[in-house]
Amino acid sequence: MVESESAGLDNQDEASLPEVSAASAPAAPHAPRTGLAGRRRAVVLIALASVLLAGAGVGAAAFVKSPAQVAADAGAPEPDVLTAPVDFRVLESSVIVRGKVTAGQSVEVAPQPAGDESAGRAVVTRIAVREGQQLSPGKLLMEVSGRPVFVLPGTLPVYRDLKPGSTGKDVTQLQKALRSLGHGTGSDPAGTFGAGTTAALGAFYAAIGYDPLSALDDGGEALKAAEEAVSAARRALEDVQDGASADDGEASGSDKEVRPSGRELERAREDLAKAQREYTDVRAASGPMLPAGEVVYLRGFPARVSVVQGTVGSVVEGTVMTLTAGKLVVRAHVMEHQKGLVRSGLPAVILSELSGVTARGSVKSVATSPDTGNSATGSGEGGGEGEADSAGGEVQGYLMEVVPDKALDARLTGEDVRVTVAAAATDGKALVVPVTALSSGADGRTSVTVRERSGTQRRVEVRPGTSGDGFVAVTPVGGGSLARDDRVVTGIRGGAADTGGER
Repeated sequence: MVESESAGLDNQDEASLPEVSAASAPAAPHAPRTGLAGRRRAVVLIALASVLLAGAGVGAAAFVKSPAQVAADAGAPEPDVLTAPVDFRVLESSVIVRGKVTAGQSVEVAPQPAGDESAGRAVVTRIAVREGQQLSPGKLLMEVSGRPVFVLPGTLPVYRDLKPGSTGKDVTQLQKALRSLGHGTGSDPAGTFGAGTTAALGAFYAAIGYDPLSALDDGGEALKAAEEAVSAARRALEDVQDGASADDGEASGSDKEVRPSGRELERAREDLAKAQREYTDVRAASGPMLPAGEVVYLRGFPARVSVVQGTVGSVVEGTVMTLTAGKLVVRAHVMEHQKGLVRSGLPAVILSELSGVTARGSVKSVATSPDTGNSATGSGEGGGEGEADSAGGEVQGYLMEVVPDKALDARLTGEDVRVTVAAAATDGKALVVPVTALSSGADGRTSVTVRERSGTQRRVEVRPGTSGDGFVAVTPVGGGSLARDDRVVTGIRGGAADTGGER
């Protein structure tokens, strides 16, 4: 019934419906319908906005990427092999090696006191020099148990005490050293410790402020006895002479005393002469001596104090200080393939990386036979066989000595330095490749990789030689073939190592 009535009403013309006033029409039923429609529209609008925003995000994501994503999408380019041509020409180069600054002589000073003092402990009572100080002949180094230790010029090592009457080459060395300091040795023959040497040695000790030790350790008893013997002989002679004089003035008679004979007078004179000779000998023998523990001989001056190990008050149980003498030089090793490029007289540059000091010099000598085994004088640089030997802890090469034009700073003693020898050139034309073309295997062999026109590659074992300006002269070994204009691989463009070169 309700549905039929509703349908009937719907079919009626709107004009036939009775008018209903606003006051009489119920308002409550229309309010809920209007609120529901608004909410539906809001939901539809929100959903539509979400769809549009999502679409915009997807579109932006398609065009905007992070740097990491860009790098990942880009990927690595295909590697490109770099090559360089083999040249055939004269290569002017330098030989670069590592070397060590050394002195011509190094002496460890470990003195012991002389005389009766040797029975006690040897104690350092004074240090008169400091590390790095230059030394001149006659310089006082230290005191040990109150006795001086000094340096003198000489080449023979000390092995004994020198006393009046000593003879030998070491006496000649002492005499020469004393004369160089202004203390003449008189008429003493070379190699004989006589009165002149005794006086010169005494004068030297006085100049450095010390009393020399006596050659006789009897406290002077022998010299005192000799002096008394001379006095007694002189008095005896005087008594004989006085008796003869008195007898000459007396008259002859039975109670006259016996007159001294000429023989008694002669014997008295002989006794006095003998006593005087013995006194001279004893005095000479008891004169100044040079204890072995008080002198250090060095071959050249100026010398240097390298290290002072001892301190005042310490007991001498070993080396107290170390001295170096002679001009500082650099000793290094050159490898077999470098030896032909280095010869005496070539200019060289010495560089200390630690201090930045650069000095010029020249090659003094190159050994004709190689050294083998461990060495502290350095090894060749530049890769190849020399580098492999060095890495293994064994240096095999030829000893080279470089002499600086001017004296090196003493503080460089013992330092590892870089030496660049300006080798003139290769002996004529040679195959030359970039240094970057060389590679060294685990077996120490050096090789280059040749790239053929077809793109295939082959390895050729070579022996490196002269190097300079980024190039190295090579010689094929082991039956390998390498010719001018061959292309050797120098690197990979776009790979892990882009070392340059031509395609």
